[in-house]
Parts: sequence; C-alpha cells; structure tokens
Amino acid sequence: MRYFRVTRGNDQRLVASDGETAYDLTSASGGPATVGELLASADETRQGLDESAQAYLDDAEPIEFDGDDVVLPVEPPEVWASGVTYQISEEARQEESDKPDVYIDVYESERPEIFFKATPSRTVGPDEAVGIRADSTWDTPEPELGVVLYDGEMVGFTIGNDMSSRSIEGENPLYLPQAKVYDRCCSLGPCVVSRAEVDDPHDLEMTMQIHRDGEVAYEGTTNTGEMVRTCEELTSYLTRHNVVPELTVLLTGTALVPEGDFTLREGDEVEIDIEGIGTLTNPVTTV
Repeated sequence: MRYFRVTRGNDQRLVASDGETAYDLTSASGGPATVGELLASADETRQGLDESAQAYLDDAEPIEFDGDDVVLPVEPPEVWASGVTYQISEEARQEESDKPDVYIDVYESERPEIFFKATPSRTVGPDEAVGIRADSTWDTPEPELGVVLYDGEMVGFTIGNDMSSRSIEGENPLYLPQAKVYDRCCSLGPCVVSRAEVDDPHDLEMTMQIHRDGEVAYEGTTNTGEMVRTCEELTSYLTRHNVVPELTVLLTGTALVPEGDFTLREGDEVEIDIEGIGTLTNPVTTV
C-alpha cells in the first residue's frame, strides 16, 4: 500500500492506495487522519502497516485525487540523514572541501556519518518550495531514499531531498549543520510506501531532473544498490544510545550530484523519482 495525505477543503485525509483504488481511511469509523495514527494503531494490535489499514478499508470511502491535492505525507518530529554512503558522494565531498581526507575516512570506516537534518517546521511536502541559503554560493539538491521508522523499526519508505550548501560545508566540515539545517532544507513525499510493498530497498532505480527556464539543466540516474551501507545498518547506528521520537525519518544518502560547479537558482524545479514510490517535485526559492 501507498499512503498519501490529501486536502479536502480545510481538512486533510489519510488515503491508502493499492494501485487501482484509493481509499479515504479518515472517512472510516475511528479512521486515522495521519500515518502516525495508523502506525499507532498497528503497534497496538501488533500488526504491520498494511494489515492495520486493512481493518478500515471495508468502511472507507473510495476517493479520487491528483497531484495538486497531495501534501506532506508524514510529519516526523525529527528527520535524520546519512552522508557519504555512495562513492560519488565521497568524491563530491572531496571536490568541495579544503580538507578532503576526512571524507575518505567516513566512506571506508565501520561507523557511518549520521547527522540531524530537519524539524517539522523546516520540512516541506510535494510542490512546496525547497530553500537555498542567501549566504551560500553553491547549492545542490540531494535525492535520497527515506526510511520511515516507528519505535526504531523500519515500517516504510519515502523520497527525501536533502538540500545542501556545498560552499558552506566546503569551507570547513564543522560547518555541516549550517550547510544542512535551515528553512525549507528538506522535502519528503509524495507518499509513504509500506515496507511489505518494497521487495528490496537496495535495488531501486532513482532519477533526478532539475528544470530551468523550460529546459532540463541536469539529469541523472542511479540505483540504491550502489549504496555501501544498508538501511538496517544506518538505522542501527541512528538508534544506538540515542532515543529518537516514536516517528522518525532517516535519509540514506545520495548518489546523484550535479557535475562541477552547477548550482541551483531560484525558480528551478527539482524532480526526484524512486522506483515503486513515486515522484517528488519541488520548486526552489531563496531563504
């Protein structure tokens, strides 16, 4: 199942889609309005996400919606991210940095790089603008597979865009929080796909296009199989000696980095597609 949040007037509804029919779970008696509420229900009954949704389907009304109706599918109190999990990411970090050796150490080390990325107020959904910092001169999107965690366990997947200031991070690795955490620094969507729906999260095709002035300014394709870490390993390190909120999203790193000194501009549009999940599209604005 794929889980979307859609707007209906002033209301937001939780929708479950099996690929043929979409069901308004919120319309069912006692139906959940958010993925978090559905996960809480699944936890109480010791069922998986899809099994919990199944309990509401008979009473749920079919619903039609389009991309204009879709909003942020899940609002985790914390979004975390992983760095240097693909070889091209290591190379890009070395290219931008005055201290490139530190990134070789991370890529080849047992312990992965995991850092805090965003709060709800810094996270946007489909078709909302992502931000580039006004004090940055080199900015790129980072398309990533997002792992949805509940009580520290992997329950689903989404798409994430880990917006980054390469100029700020390149000055000094200690500037990473400023390069990564700021207004509109993260987008998630368009849906949450249950873990049962994804046969192998380490074999998904991922593509990114950046549109500028009606043309494709950048296009790249990769596969999550190129990731040197597994989702399970990254989750394990995130939750070691670290109590994360009940609902958390962990981004797993990027393998698509625009070449050379390419930088985003206000008015660009970033489109990220991951096989089996969907397409996340965001315009770019300066913050």
